[in-house]
Amino acid sequence: MHRLRATLTTFRASLLATLATLATLGSAVAAPAPPTLIGQEVRRLPVEERVVALTFNAAWDETGLAAVLATLRDRSAPATFFPTGQYAEQHPGAVRAVAASGHGLGNHSYSHPHFTGLRPDRARAEVLRADAAIRAAAGAEPLPFFRFPYSETTPEAIAGVNALGFADLEFTTDTNGYLGVSGGMTISRVVERAMAALTPGALLQLHVGSAEDAPAADRRCLDAEALPLIIDAVRSHGYRILDLRELLGDG
Repeated sequence: MHRLRATLTTFRASLLATLATLATLGSAVAAPAPPTLIGQEVRRLPVEERVVALTFNAAWDETGLAAVLATLRDRSAPATFFPTGQYAEQHPGAVRAVAASGHGLGNHSYSHPHFTGLRPDRARAEVLRADAAIRAAAGAEPLPFFRFPYSETTPEAIAGVNALGFADLEFTTDTNGYLGVSGGMTISRVVERAMAALTPGALLQLHVGSAEDAPAADRRCLDAEALPLIIDAVRSHGYRILDLRELLGDG
């Protein structure tokens, strides 16, 4: 715990030093991302304590969202949601519900394109358009964290989002619950994947929603069904669920 506090103190001190240089971005981001996370692909937080972060991508519909929010509330667990801009425009109530429930909102691009090969101006537009859509839907400040669609990162793409004040936060593992029953997944397998990746600073990626072309058997959200088991299992191993806003001194 002492090391984690020291790490967070360093983040906060570094933030103050970078606020002036990023002020020209205006309202593009709520606050600059911690410099400790800038310039790299982050798949595990740089801490040694037993903490793990729950994150949810949202690019489809609202299936499972109410159950996820209820579980997080009942178990007093924080999470960060990464909606796309299109999701925010099509499901503003869902994004608003996440913010109203006290959880953080990251940025997952506007239209979920493959960033590999995108022109810099198009990539920038994807980030900023999503930021604007998420702000409008949530009525709250998004966090300065970006997650690439398909987790396709390149040094150039990461530098591009860093220049906008966002840190790239990917994931240590994806539970693969989004693959559904037809993709060979079950609730127990979702939990097993999460627990297999349990390590200090782990970033767990889950999903809410089901794809429009998903088979009827997959019109459910395995990640939502598995979430209570994941939280209980993580805590039974002595891990604390970290609110990513702690990295900004807001948690």
